[in-house]
Amino acid sequence: MIGGFILSLIVVVGTQAIVGKAVWEAWGWRIPFILSLALLAISLWMRLMLRESPVFLAMKKAGAQAKNPIKEAFTAPGNKKRMFVAMIGIAAGFTVIAYTVMFQALYFLQNGLHVAAGVAQLLVGGSAFIGMGAFIFFGWLSDRIGRKKPIVIGYALVLLLALPLYQFMGATANPALTQAAQRAPVVVSGPDCRFDPFAKVQPTACGKLLDHFSKRGIPYDKRDGVVPAVAIGGVAVSDLSAKGLDAALGARGYDFGAVTPDWPRAMMVFAALLLLWTLSGATYGPVAALLSEYFPARIRYSSLSIPYHIGTGYFGGFLPLVSQYIVARTGNPYAGLWYTLAIVALALVTCLVALPETKDRSLDA
Repeated sequence: MIGGFILSLIVVVGTQAIVGKAVWEAWGWRIPFILSLALLAISLWMRLMLRESPVFLAMKKAGAQAKNPIKEAFTAPGNKKRMFVAMIGIAAGFTVIAYTVMFQALYFLQNGLHVAAGVAQLLVGGSAFIGMGAFIFFGWLSDRIGRKKPIVIGYALVLLLALPLYQFMGATANPALTQAAQRAPVVVSGPDCRFDPFAKVQPTACGKLLDHFSKRGIPYDKRDGVVPAVAIGGVAVSDLSAKGLDAALGARGYDFGAVTPDWPRAMMVFAALLLLWTLSGATYGPVAALLSEYFPARIRYSSLSIPYHIGTGYFGGFLPLVSQYIVARTGNPYAGLWYTLAIVALALVTCLVALPETKDRSLDA
């Protein structure tokens, strides 16, 4: 996962540098998708060259492989519980952490804090490159102390540190934005202040205001009112169009220009990202071995692939949508992390209560 993320950043940044900003925005963004066809061919070749495991070959020779592995995955004694634990305790937990430090961190730096795109990509991509070592380290460590312990400790530390680390990045990468929000707080009021996360254009006037401010990383308080209204630093804004709102914000000290943190602040943001990558490595590094050891050999692949893809696809896939919805509803740019923290808390409890230690378990069973 992390290697693919780094490679995608290299391709995107490299393409932007070669074709230029104007061409990229017009049609150049399609180039990385075209290049991905080559990766598809390579991945297919790699899959065709893979050999089956000795355990599977032995079962096949003995005629003991499952006749209907998907059916048996749901009917084998105790296996539905194992799949549930793998889905919630493992796949959902490590995925929301990985997505929070990959995609959410990049979006937060670029859109929420207005850090220059190249700088944000370099910070996230560079920290990811170094952070790959954590995935290898915790995989190695799990061979010595067990699979469960690094995952559980990683989950607990994410619950304690994720929000403070994001707040630290916000205050460090763009302190002027934080100061402007404290000096001239934004208040949005109006009737029917609904936010529809599925709508391309919000259906209500107040919803459009929430959408505008939340996508710019501007914190705000939301109040009931007779008509849609915005006050910035206690001063009412007369023009509620996008241009009018941005002009009013600019007049009160909000700067939406691309920010390039100086070297010390950039390194502090880099360190915060690297710590998040380390926690991601703690929860992800032991997973391949754990899942292989957790399920019976006869139905291993089906049993682990079903909860893995549901946990990663749905719990991770909905993270951007849900987090943006929470941010828009609350007016708090950091509130989107509540989704990550809720899933990680659920995963932690699931692991503590129901996940056994699998280290040294025979793969033949």
